[in-house]
Amino acid sequence: MSLSPTSEFDAFVAARRSALLHLARLLTGGDRHRAEDLLQEALVKLWLAWRRVGNQAPEAYIRRVLVRAAARSARRRWWNERPTGDLPETGTTADEAALVDERTRLEMALAALSAKQRAAVVLRYYQDLPEAQVAEVLECPVGTVRSHTARGVAQLRRLLGSVLEPTD
Repeated sequence: MSLSPTSEFDAFVAARRSALLHLARLLTGGDRHRAEDLLQEALVKLWLAWRRVGNQAPEAYIRRVLVRAAARSARRRWWNERPTGDLPETGTTADEAALVDERTRLEMALAALSAKQRAAVVLRYYQDLPEAQVAEVLECPVGTVRSHTARGVAQLRRLLGSVLEPTD
C-alpha cells in the first residue's frame, strides 16, 4: 500500500523540517525569522512541484529553492528589527552560553559574506555536498564554486580571527 502524495509530503516535511530550517538559518546569516519565512516559501514551492519531484529528489529540489530564495532576499533591503549583541539574562549554564555565543559569532560572520559565498560555504561544508553538486544547485561552473568557497572561507577566517580547517 503506497502513501498518498499528501502523506508523502507530510512525512518528508516532518522528517526534514529541522535540518532544512537550520540550512535556511545559515543561508540568511542567522536571522531566525527570515529563515522561517524562507523555509515556508520553499515548502510551498515544493508542495506545488511534489508530484513531479516527490519520487525523485525532493531534498535537492528544496535545497535549490532555498538557495535561490536566500539570494533574492539578500538583494532586498530589510527594514526589520536586527538582533543586538546584548542578550537578556537567562538561566543557562556557562557551557550552553559558550555554545550559543560561538554559534552566534559564526552566524554573524556568515551574514557578512555575499549571498553566493555564504551559499557555497554552507552547502559545501555544512551540507557536505561535493563541489559538483554545489555547482548544480548554484547553477554555475565548479570553478566558480571553488572561488566562492575559497573567498568565503578566507573571509570567515578574517572575521572570526582563527583558522578554520576546511574538510575536503
